[in-house]
Amino acid sequence: QVQLVESGGGLVQAGGSLRLSCTASGTIFSSNVMGWYRQAPGKQRELVATITSAGVTNYADSVKGRFTISRGNAKNTVYLQMNSLKPADTAVYCCNIADLLRNFWGQGTQVTVSS
Repeated sequence: QVQLVESGGGLVQAGGSLRLSCTASGTIFSSNVMGWYRQAPGKQRELVATITSAGVTNYADSVKGRFTISRGNAKNTVYLQMNSLKPADTAVYCCNIADLLRNFWGQGTQVTVSS
């Protein structure tokens, strides 16, 4: 099993920044993908950004150029630096870790961007 603990959400004005953190613990395979997904009220969950254990990143078009995903030195932590936030970014942001056999989710952290 793997546990994911997220932090860093909150309320920010449009144009502001937030940094989300997620730390994974438990039995973590060396080859994995960590990522952030978000779900706004009344909408389906969508991918925000992912990063492989080799450091390859992928972003949703809506956040390219504004958000940056990165891993910590210990490789079991993933960050999401969010700049130039918009009200449309308001959602619950969930951390995910996946390998060839398993898929785990964090409990989510609320990000609210006011106009």
